[in-house]
Amino acid sequence: MGNNTQNTLPDIRHTGVFNAPISKVWDAVSTSEGLSAWFMPNDMKAEVGYEFHLNAGEFGMSPCKVTEVDPPNRLSFRWAKDWTLTFELKDLGGKTEVTIIHSGWDADTVTEFGAPHTIIRGRMDEGWAGLHKKLGTYVEA
Repeated sequence: MGNNTQNTLPDIRHTGVFNAPISKVWDAVSTSEGLSAWFMPNDMKAEVGYEFHLNAGEFGMSPCKVTEVDPPNRLSFRWAKDWTLTFELKDLGGKTEVTIIHSGWDADTVTEFGAPHTIIRGRMDEGWAGLHKKLGTYVEA
């Protein structure tokens, strides 16, 4: 019953330093407008327990729920049925270290669309590498 953890796959993690103040980066990850600019259209509000949707294009509307809000350092939300997305921000005095963590991977699990996590994780890892750069471009503009 879900307590078999030996097939857990590592979290996807991407970290980098952006030449932008933490307040600007926080807005980019904690507001609907900010997230829409570099990630996906959404109706998120940075309130614990707030339920919203990411518009995943061809995959439809993906249900999410905010689980942690600690401005301006950390925001987490549940994404779809298995995943948690976390943004960790560290103030480096005018610059900001940003870590994106996509967790909830399991080798024995398939997504809502029947695709194995093992395959999707590889695609998402590449996708997040690109999105991390896109976030950086957005906040440094």
